[in-house]
This record gives sequence, structure tokens and C-alpha cells, in this order.
Amino acid sequence: MRQQTEENISENRRKKMKVRDSGMPEETKWNDFFNTDLLLSELSIDSQIVDLVEIGSGYGTFTIPTAKLIHGKLYAFDIEEEMIENLIPKIRNQQIDNIVLEKRDILAHTTGLPDNSIDYIMLFNILHHDSPLDFIDEAYRILKPEGKIGIIHWRSDITTPRGPDLKIRPKPEQIIEWIDEHKFRIDKHPFIIEPYHFGLIISKI
Repeated sequence: MRQQTEENISENRRKKMKVRDSGMPEETKWNDFFNTDLLLSELSIDSQIVDLVEIGSGYGTFTIPTAKLIHGKLYAFDIEEEMIENLIPKIRNQQIDNIVLEKRDILAHTTGLPDNSIDYIMLFNILHHDSPLDFIDEAYRILKPEGKIGIIHWRSDITTPRGPDLKIRPKPEQIIEWIDEHKFRIDKHPFIIEPYHFGLIISKI
């Protein structure tokens, strides 16, 4: 069951989106932590998706390959100017024209996208934020009915080369508890994504 009151949610929206313990390593090292093709396949990210939102685009590890898979636009948000500036030339060099990239604190200002307008949202390695329900609430607002949220996070049952402190990593069962059963259903229960992550998929009712 959700524990936050509406007052708490409003207060949390005034906080910065920057995630606790979220420092990024060097890019090549970071990308080696993921089997990107496997991850996107397991999370059902494919050409059936029209418009997709990525919250926390970082180096573009998932942004660019996802943009090549989907049918419509990919709206990529990050709070760090450095990450945005890093990603812009990659998009230009690969001549990708369906990415809408924006520096934005979505917890303070939302995504700015219309209600019920998006097919899929990626919440990748971000739910250790101290206001995780705010991301889920914004996802619910902008998702179309039957729209999906793909979630991944670092595992806490094994040793991982990166990831936030174990004390703040959400476990799969904790994420399940956050999900309001009147708003979402579980499409794919938590599963392991080798080598270091777990994932799940939920859909807006």
C-alpha cells in the first residue's frame, strides 16, 4: 500500500530530481555494465511503440538504441547539463531525428507532456530517488491507457561493480508495494537481467 499523503507528494515535487548517490563513472566503463540489446528486448521495447519517454538519459546508453527501435518520438530528460551536452553530438553524428532531448527537473516541473499521450516510459536505475512515487505518478499522468512502464534497477542480492548504496536500492518486492493496483497491473513480474539488474513491466489500467 502507498504510504505517502498528498501533502508529502506536493512537497517532494518541490525537491530536485537529481537522484541520491547517482554519480556516473567514465562512459565506456558505464556502458560495459549493460547488455543493452538483451535489456531492451526483455522490456518489450520494439517497433510497436510509438512515443516513449526516458527519465534520466545520462550518456544515452539506452536513448540511442531505443530511438532506433520505436516508431515515433523519444522524449529524453535529464537534470544534468553535462549529460545533455554529451548526448547532443552523438544524436547528430548518427543522424537520429526522432529524439527530443531536454534538460528538465521533472519532479519540479513535470515532463510538460499532455495527459494520456505516451505509449511507454523507461524508469531505468532511478527509483532509488528519495521520492520514487513521484516518478510513478508522473508516468501515470502521461501514459495512455494500456501504456507501459519498463523498470530496471541494480540488484542488491549480488555484488555489482556500480550502483547506489545497498541501503537505498529498491528491491523488486518494494517496487511492487509502491504500485497502486487501481492504476496499474503487472505485465511482467520481476525478472533477472544479466549481469547486474532486475526488471519488471507494468501497464496503466
